[in-house]
Amino acid sequence: MTNKPNGTLYVGVTSDICRRAWEHREGLCEGFTKRYRLTRLIYAERHEDIQKAISREKRLKHWPRQWKINLIEATNPDWNDLYESLT
Repeated sequence: MTNKPNGTLYVGVTSDICRRAWEHREGLCEGFTKRYRLTRLIYAERHEDIQKAISREKRLKHWPRQWKINLIEATNPDWNDLYESLT
C-alpha cells in the first residue's frame, strides 16, 4: 500500500486482499496505514500457503526501499491503484 507514487510504502499479509484493501482505503485500520493515509494498493502477490506468505512478507519488510520500488515497477510502472482490479 502507498499514499502516492513513490510515497510511503507498507507491506502486509492477509487472507482476504479485497477486504483488507477496502479497510485501508476507508481508514478502518488503526496504526501505520491510517496515520500515513496509505490507501492505494500498488502491488500484490498471491500465495497458496499462509506460512509462505508470512515468510515472504517478513523478507520484503527487510528489503531496502529501492528493491521494493524495483519490484513494484516491474509489474506496475505507473503505480496505478490495483484495488479496482480486485473487485
